[in-house]
Amino acid sequence: MRYRRAFQPGGSFFFTVVTAHRRPIFSSATAVDLLRGSFSAVRHKRPFAIDAIVILPDHLHCIWTLPEGDADFMTRWRLIKTWFSKHSDLKNIWQQRYWEHVLRDERDFANHVDYIHYNPVKHGLVGKVIDWPYSSFHQYVKHGLCAEDWGGDGVAIECVGRE
Repeated sequence: MRYRRAFQPGGSFFFTVVTAHRRPIFSSATAVDLLRGSFSAVRHKRPFAIDAIVILPDHLHCIWTLPEGDADFMTRWRLIKTWFSKHSDLKNIWQQRYWEHVLRDERDFANHVDYIHYNPVKHGLVGKVIDWPYSSFHQYVKHGLCAEDWGGDGVAIECVGRE
């Protein structure tokens, strides 16, 4: 089967990456720290901005913005997954593929940021967005982009994201 990948140099992309068999690999702070290390190592050699991210036990969602003229998120994901796998004692960590979506405009971007930040509540992992530790939501609050109680009344996330 052939998969089409988006190609938009310097664009912003939403990703969903899932563990193999939905195993809760990222249930521990140690595994999350290792994942952060993989992102850091790859960003050092192939820069990109992480605009929003949430790491759940069996998957993660994030938004990246690539440098102007660069559309190679595929290599970056391969390197992140490889780095994590090489530094982990686990085997068969990742689903082979991932899902990406080119963010079309500011509204699409904002809707996907909301989806990312609300995801732990959606999955019943916490009752409030602020209570999930592995989320860029904390940085959004720190920089005054969101109130600490954001999402308390729910968030309209229909037709956004991908599990």
